[in-house]
Amino acid sequence: MQGLIQRVKHAKVEVDGQVIGQIEQGLLLLLGVEKHDDLQSTDKLLHKVSNYRVFSDENDKMNLSLQDIQGELLVVSQFTLAADTKKGMRPSFSSAATPAQANELYEYFVSQARVMGLSVATGQFAADMQVSLCNDGPVTFNLTV
Repeated sequence: MQGLIQRVKHAKVEVDGQVIGQIEQGLLLLLGVEKHDDLQSTDKLLHKVSNYRVFSDENDKMNLSLQDIQGELLVVSQFTLAADTKKGMRPSFSSAATPAQANELYEYFVSQARVMGLSVATGQFAADMQVSLCNDGPVTFNLTV
């Protein structure tokens, strides 16, 4: 499972011209699910996302997590993160989870984040989405478990 996180001042996702998810300060998470992923790997990534220290403390050091600042989380499914780009000029998606498996783990991730008390907004699984953000820093990390 892969999660590309971006520290944002604000972010939103639109489908058919309608805003369906929007956050203020926090993290935009692009979530990629692979064939071998399961509930355990999903829990590990959620722990990492919610506790990864990417926000500045009083000394301007990246020492605070999403939970520490009580920031918001926008979760967007991102099928293309599972691409193999090592060979050729076209990505291979052979390691990507099936849509059913990916949606199940995506929904599980979101529900568990809410159980943790995080303020969570989402995209729409398998939709054509337009994502807008103000990357703060910019700060971007690719998290894998």
